[in-house]
Amino acid sequence: MNNGHKPVGILAVQGDFAMHAKMLDRIRAPWMLVKHAADLDQVSGLIMPGGESTTMLKFFDGEGMGAAIKDFAGKGKPVFGTCAGAILLAKEVVNPPQEKLGLIDIAVERNAYGRQVDSSVQSGECPELSGHPVEMVFIRAPIIRRVGGGVRVLGRCGDLPVLVEQGNILAGTFHPELTEDETIHRYFLGKLRD
Repeated sequence: MNNGHKPVGILAVQGDFAMHAKMLDRIRAPWMLVKHAADLDQVSGLIMPGGESTTMLKFFDGEGMGAAIKDFAGKGKPVFGTCAGAILLAKEVVNPPQEKLGLIDIAVERNAYGRQVDSSVQSGECPELSGHPVEMVFIRAPIIRRVGGGVRVLGRCGDLPVLVEQGNILAGTFHPELTEDETIHRYFLGKLRD
């Protein structure tokens, strides 16, 4: 699966990065944890996991990680954010507003599905990526309230867009790493080869 590429980076400052590592192990994709801005020089793409976006932002401030990720994405390197990672990638964040990287033209409402107890596993559709329904785990998930003109909707759950793409940026409001379904991670790995 490597094809001479550098490993996939998994942002490991907070959140469920270990589950993304398990998924990449399952599909035999080399990975490394990214804990410092300099680590980005050693990876071909970056996964930004779910977790607590405000906690991640505090870390970004002290480490210069936010600027480093913007620079990394600006070079065309693929970046995939799930849940809190998607919030950080968004251009607009509400409920409440917060700092963000602004790398994908979407508006996101934080915690829109409610608290942790309101978490759920649902079945969604990603017709361009999979011929079968995709299992989607939502944990205190954001909702994408606006999709900009240059953004493709790759996945829906009910009426809501839940997986979106703009160029080299991929954002999902659910946790594909918490399922057995490899569809989304395999799609992201394909972006490394493009």
